[in-house]
Amino acid sequence: MTRPHRGRWIGHSPEATFFKPAGVPASELRITAIPLDELEAMRLVDGEELKQTEAAEQMGISQSTIARLLSSGRKKTALALAHGEALQLQQGDAPLSFHAAAEQQAPGRRRGRHGRGHAQD
Repeated sequence: MTRPHRGRWIGHSPEATFFKPAGVPASELRITAIPLDELEAMRLVDGEELKQTEAAEQMGISQSTIARLLSSGRKKTALALAHGEALQLQQGDAPLSFHAAAEQQAPGRRRGRHGRGHAQD
């Protein structure tokens, strides 16, 4: 029997949850599911350019769990894009808690690319 999943903090709720190649009916596509915790790990590390340890802290999980979520999410996304599959974002097995990302953000830090995500001068 596996150990129960620890809850994970999610700082962003996606506006869209289904993505597919243009011109192909959804009924003809294979659908790859991306759990929201994998998406959140990719958003924080790849999109917001946080270190894995910082992302883990924001999500309330260990750095090794972040590494596993990133590996799984990146692989699923890459293969779905390469093979013309649809991507569906959905609740995974782990319990999720949604919060405003700004509440969990360290003081003096900004988010995002191009200077955001680094300490302010």
